[in-house]
Amino acid sequence: MGEYSLFGKFTVKDGERDALVEILLEATQSMKNVEECTHYHVHVSDDDPNAVYVYEVWKNADAHQASLALESTQILIQRAKPIIAGIERISTLQPRGGKGL
Repeated sequence: MGEYSLFGKFTVKDGERDALVEILLEATQSMKNVEECTHYHVHVSDDDPNAVYVYEVWKNADAHQASLALESTQILIQRAKPIIAGIERISTLQPRGGKGL
């Protein structure tokens, strides 16, 4: 099984984007200790003040799924749930190469 990546969009309640960004940046710190996660990037858009995008690259899909059960991940999910209005998986991708991969 090859690398697995995910590009997702979180839509937050009005005025909550910065709060979700902070929570997701905490997740990036947690992911530094997870060897199977090679990239975890948090993005915002100038065009949508209620959107936060996350791009993740994992050694495989099973590693990503396992990360969702980590205690640190579960705590962050519980903190984020009240401010999230929607989640959209924009795409699941299979990396082929490029800078940083």
